[in-house]
This record gives sequence, structure tokens and C-alpha cells, in this order.
Amino acid sequence: MEIFKQIAPFQAYLKDAKLAGKTVGLVPTMGALHKGHISLVETSKAHNSLTVATIYVNPTQFNNPADLQKYPKTLDKDVALLEKVGCDALFCPDNEEMYDHPSMLKFDFGQLDKVMEGEFRPGHFSGVALVVSKLFNIVQPHQAYFGQKDWQQFAIIRALVDELKFDLVLHSVPTMREADGLAMSSRNLRLSESQRQHADVLFRALTQAKEALVQGQEVRVVKKMVADMVNNEPEMKLEYFEVADRKNLTSLTNVKDASPAILCIAAFAGEVRLIDNLFVG
Repeated sequence: MEIFKQIAPFQAYLKDAKLAGKTVGLVPTMGALHKGHISLVETSKAHNSLTVATIYVNPTQFNNPADLQKYPKTLDKDVALLEKVGCDALFCPDNEEMYDHPSMLKFDFGQLDKVMEGEFRPGHFSGVALVVSKLFNIVQPHQAYFGQKDWQQFAIIRALVDELKFDLVLHSVPTMREADGLAMSSRNLRLSESQRQHADVLFRALTQAKEALVQGQEVRVVKKMVADMVNNEPEMKLEYFEVADRKNLTSLTNVKDASPAILCIAAFAGEVRLIDNLFVG
């Protein structure tokens, strides 16, 4: 696997590959890789003749400086995992390479970035859109791969691609889960043993909420059920649970009249913030 820390040699490598007729798949990550990330690489390898991953903890998408400081960094382990799965190249720049001067650019996605994550993490999606735009411009991939767990992020990147006419195909890859249903996440590394034992309540709550809604239960009743489930679990605190339209993320009061829907949840396990979602319909 080729490893690049600077843009110019990375782009030269990609230019040669494209001139040779290779299609390029991009897997953007912030490192601390797990099986979910590896599934993105494997999906890209199945679709493309060249797969490149990026590892960059983007500071502009963190509205909480402490969260940025505590974000896990495991580069040596990540490199070994990517080599094992057959990733062709890795781009892992530093902040000076990606932001050689303070950025003044801000993105606004209307409704998409004002709800759920956008409500509780102001500025987050503007930072995401900024770094993803940079990566799309640097790599100019044919296809790019993101995990379903960050569905609101995917919806915003989809809008970004449409608005700015990036010439690529986006893919959302299903969430990988632990045996108890907990969505795989780099943040799981920060969970204590006790917190880890209780964090599976997110998936249990989503599953029970889906069953109740499909059976015709009112959304307001289901929201209370989810809040009680999560908040009654030791060390867990619900931040939000929403029933939304999968495309535009508007809140729904009835899943049977909407197609398709998504259930989105965010909660704290101690100081560690976790998110998850589940499709309905």
C-alpha cells in the first residue's frame, strides 16, 4: 500500500492510475478503523480497480474542542488493517496540508443541517462539507463510500454532490454491528467496560421503536418509550430520538403514510456521544 502525506505526490499517483484506465474508489475516514470501515474498503474494491482511503481528523467539524482532543488516533494499527484488506493507497495529511490558511467558507444545507445532529452540533456539517469537498477535489474519485450509521451526513454529502456537480457516484454501505447490536464506531474505543455493557440499549430501543411504529403506535408514544428505555439504563442519557423522512429528514408523525422513513438516535454513555439509526420501509 502506498502512503501519502502530501497532496502533490498523491495527485501524481492518482493521475498515473487514471491514465492507465483505472477507476478510483474513495473511502474517507477519521481513523481508529474498525470492521465498518473495512467493509467500505471491501465494497470499493469490488467496484473499482483502485481503492484509496483517507485518514484525517478534521478539526472544522468539531464544535467541542475537548471531543477533538479525545478523538482516538491509532494510525499504525489502521495502516496494518488497510494493508491486510488490500487497500491500494492511503492519504493521511496533517492540518497544515489540508488547511494552509484559516478557512472562511461556510455551508448551509437548509433543513438538512438544522435538525438532529445539526441542532446539537452547530457548525458540524459545514466542517464536514468543507473537508469532503477538499477530498473530492484532491482525489476526483469515480465513486465514494460512506457508512449508513452517519445517515444525516450522507444526506448532506449527497446534496453537496448534487449542488456542486461533483462527477462521482456516492454509496451508503450498511452499518456493521457488534454481536449485541451496538453500531461499530471509532468512539466505542472510549467506552469504559461498564458503559460498553449498557450502550447496546441504543439498538434495542431502535428495534423496539421500529416494531411499535410498524404496528401502528403513535410517534409521540414511541418517543417516550425510547426516552424511558435509554435514560433508565445506567450511565446512559438520551440526546434525541427522531422519526424522519429518509431523504429530506423532516419529522414524521406517521410512518405508514411516508416512504421510506428512518429512526435516528443520539445518546451519551458517560461523556462519549454515540449515534445510530434504523430504516423503516
